[in-house]
Amino acid sequence: MITLEQAKVIIESAKAKASENAMMPLSIVVLDSGGHLKAFERQDGASMLRFKVAHGKAYGAIGLGVGSRTVEAMALARPYFIAAVNGAVDGALVPVAGGVLVVDGEGNHLGAVGVSGDNSDNDEIAAVAGIEAAGFSAVTG
Repeated sequence: MITLEQAKVIIESAKAKASENAMMPLSIVVLDSGGHLKAFERQDGASMLRFKVAHGKAYGAIGLGVGSRTVEAMALARPYFIAAVNGAVDGALVPVAGGVLVVDGEGNHLGAVGVSGDNSDNDEIAAVAGIEAAGFSAVTG
């Protein structure tokens, strides 16, 4: 389980990493293992669609059990499968890097973090920094 306090650490640490790397303003979503919203923050200047993009990255990761970087590779290799899954979840899946699984020391999936606002690689870097700062392991692939 990811507590609200841990989710806040994830968000603050992701923002700190973004600041350290001069990233564009981010939106950061933390989902629990059931895909429910635990916490969200949109930095000043992040566009209005960033919540849905960040949520879609995290939702796809937790829903398929792999980081959204792998979901992106799946979309390229098996586009009909990802299109069908995306249809099944009413278009909530965003198959690009920046959605990262949160796992405990035993490898249990506790949730996912989705970040959007910069390029997908930087979004993923911010998500990983937040997850690790909260004492969890991050799975990007």
